[in-house]
Amino acid sequence: MVSPTTMAAVRASGAVPNAEYLLAAEGIRKAFPGVVALDDVEFKLKRGTVHALMGENGAGKSTLMKILAGIYTPDQGEVRLKGQQIRLQSPLDALENGIAMIHQELNLMPFMTIAENIWIRREPKNRFGFVDHGKMHRMTADLFRRLKIAIDPDTQVRDLSVANRQMVEIAKAVSYESDVLIMDEPTSALTEREVAHLFEIIRDLRSQGIGIVYITHKMSELFEIADEFSVFRDGKYIGTHASTDVTRDDIIRMMVGREITQMFPKEDVPIGDVVLSVKNLNLKGVFHDVSFDVRAGEILGVAGLVGSGRSNVAETLFGVTPATSGTIEINGKQVSIDSPNTAIRNRMAFLTEDRKDTGCLLILNVLENMQIAVLQDKFVRNGFVGEREVTKVCEEMSRKLRVKTPNLSERIENLSGGNQQKVLIGRWLLTNPRILILDEPTRGIDVGAKAEIHRFVTELARDGVAIIMISSEMPEVLGMSDRIMVMHEGRVTGFLDRAEATQIKVMELAAQ
Repeated sequence: MVSPTTMAAVRASGAVPNAEYLLAAEGIRKAFPGVVALDDVEFKLKRGTVHALMGENGAGKSTLMKILAGIYTPDQGEVRLKGQQIRLQSPLDALENGIAMIHQELNLMPFMTIAENIWIRREPKNRFGFVDHGKMHRMTADLFRRLKIAIDPDTQVRDLSVANRQMVEIAKAVSYESDVLIMDEPTSALTEREVAHLFEIIRDLRSQGIGIVYITHKMSELFEIADEFSVFRDGKYIGTHASTDVTRDDIIRMMVGREITQMFPKEDVPIGDVVLSVKNLNLKGVFHDVSFDVRAGEILGVAGLVGSGRSNVAETLFGVTPATSGTIEINGKQVSIDSPNTAIRNRMAFLTEDRKDTGCLLILNVLENMQIAVLQDKFVRNGFVGEREVTKVCEEMSRKLRVKTPNLSERIENLSGGNQQKVLIGRWLLTNPRILILDEPTRGIDVGAKAEIHRFVTELARDGVAIIMISSEMPEVLGMSDRIMVMHEGRVTGFLDRAEATQIKVMELAAQ
């Protein structure tokens, strides 16, 4: 067996074995308490190709990538790099072997500059042994020129948009001169223009012989950027195909093992009276004069480019950042929503766009995450929580939403993204809301989980819940909405009824 140190020397010397695959994993098995995450799976990456990894949340994609990135150690199986067997004990081992991973949950340090983040532990030193900040700035600027990234290297990461943080993560990975680059949902927070830029970077890296593993749930990206793809399902390897040999429906069948005949199961349900009425709502410096109504049983889609103010309006409605002016009426009565508690008391619920940072309490288990919104009310008697009662309703909700977890005592951080999202939806359904705000409800989850969440939303509308659904995915907005409100730079630019809405009309309003 070749150690990481030996392999690093092989890379440095250029003595690369004549292997068919740049990176290969065979017979990989990995189990966690209560679940087998990977069961005898394989994966093979060719030099100078983009290999997409597809599968539902919980299929095992991220677990395998964490093994290849040195985060996990497999229980069985072997990993070969350029034909040489290696055993990776840490992410640093992987980097020394030329394997870099860009995680979906970005890992930058917010109070450091871009340059400091990129070169951490590798900072250039001056002759006195101190960090040479001038040289580090120049190195970063040179790297950004190669990648056509127009950001000042001395900017603090906390001041960057999510999209620009993603670009910094990519630049950091490229700075290691890696042979293998693993990208986990790299476009989940990018605009179309930024996606085009990312694809330009990927094609350039591919032309240099770098092998890229690309994890995505977006089918359009697969056919645009990937040379081939592999599908996992329930921890098992299903197959590998050239992207030119299959259709979108073929891939979905491989991923879910069944037909998904209706991705957007929108029903025509009776639309009732106005439940929520917003008039001239303002948040100083963020959005202006936002006015709209939502009726019982209606799904109001909210579209707009990144920076349009969509999420800010949602947070203001829920009291996270109270409005500076304007009025909010619920069932014809004006209310002042100055905190999330006030919003909940008015039977409003809010699914945040960032389940990791502002949704899940990662160190807590599934039960604790699901029950937290109702503990202050109906399950508390004389200051004590009725644990048996609340556990029972959480178990029923978990079954209803088909949450894949060994039990409710499992820490939520161990669940897949789609199952975490279902837990958060369950949290709010337990409050019996009459107004439900969904901000990017299917971001970063697979087609099967998306279809299930869309079904839940349709059922809630049928039950008379007034729903506001913010989404960056145009097919979702068009497929699920009764009406669409479009925003641009903090203002509402127009409304479209379902019958008249098209992608072109939405984009015309979004780009005004």
